[in-house]
Amino acid sequence: MRRYVIAGNWKMNKTPAATRAFIGELAPMVAGKDGCDIVLCVPFVDIAVAAEAAKGTNIKIGAQNVHFKESGAYTGEVAADMLLEAGAEYVIVGHSERRQYFGETDETVNLRTKAALAAGLKIILCLGELLEARQAGITEEIVSMQTKLDLAGIPEEDLQNIIIAYEPVWAIGTGLTATPEQADEACGIIRSVVAGLYSQAAADAITIQYGGSMNEKNAAELLAKENVDGGLIGGASLVAEKFTAIALAAN
Repeated sequence: MRRYVIAGNWKMNKTPAATRAFIGELAPMVAGKDGCDIVLCVPFVDIAVAAEAAKGTNIKIGAQNVHFKESGAYTGEVAADMLLEAGAEYVIVGHSERRQYFGETDETVNLRTKAALAAGLKIILCLGELLEARQAGITEEIVSMQTKLDLAGIPEEDLQNIIIAYEPVWAIGTGLTATPEQADEACGIIRSVVAGLYSQAAADAITIQYGGSMNEKNAAELLAKENVDGGLIGGASLVAEKFTAIALAAN
């Protein structure tokens, strides 16, 4: 049985003080909700505070990006071992906003994924099509290609530390959401590609989330689909009551 993973992506929101207060509010609300893994992916400056605040709870802490080098002249970047020492257990790699605004490619996403795996982090690997690709009817081709490129050279045993998040770019921060059927179909495509790259057992075991304006109102319907194993939550993860409602839907 695959476990649901409900992960919040805070993006560029909340100071360390606000982070401490939020986790203090959220922790009792999700206590005992053990039918899913709960992760908060917070800004770099919040990781240490978040990890401390989450001690003794069922909340795990993640980062939103990682560089593919261990150290060096990469101003503004953060290495995997830095994230680990700060208290992160998970890291988002390849989010569409990183691809769109900061020039990340499938090649660099693959390198970042390998670096994070080597350091012992768990990865939430994001991929998904643009609106133009959806309208052109080439979602399957785009999502399949991204899956193959992003996982290139990664051995099957490492898949246990990789979650794939299908996030149609046209549904991120727009208020648009893929229908449950669209989300299930795309996640199923990813699962079939994993089966072809590795094995059916690997495909059956890997967690595939849906990300793209999942919220407390549509979570239950999306999570009911066979190939949707959780959510990568944006705006709704910034409000404790809304995030808790999504976790409850997973439970």
